[in-house]
Amino acid sequence: MADSRLYFHAQPLMPIDNHVLQSQGKASHARRVSASFADVLSAEEKKVSFSQHAMTRLQERNLTFTQQDLTKLDDTVERMAQKGARESLIYLNNVALVVSVANKKVITAMDGMSARDNIFTNIDSAAII
Repeated sequence: MADSRLYFHAQPLMPIDNHVLQSQGKASHARRVSASFADVLSAEEKKVSFSQHAMTRLQERNLTFTQQDLTKLDDTVERMAQKGARESLIYLNNVALVVSVANKKVITAMDGMSARDNIFTNIDSAAII
């Protein structure tokens, strides 16, 4: 009677960069990867994120930021954190942003016309960039 099962020769799984592991050693490769991950994590932790509410407001009001604007925002929030700010109003390119400095998160956003005649409460600092 014929055997209907399929047999595959077992082959070990090797990393794609096997020659790198052999030449550098596994320990040095692990240090290189972890340092790279730490750098990426550190960079991401410095970036400001946007709450769902803020994203909705930006879309409703057709407000956009360039990468340069976001870099300025990140730098400003970092400087404010160093000075002890907790909740801030940041005015950037005719856009008012209420930012939780401790969480590095934009809480809400509005354009200059919407911000006019509004009162901002529960903020302890402000920046105009």
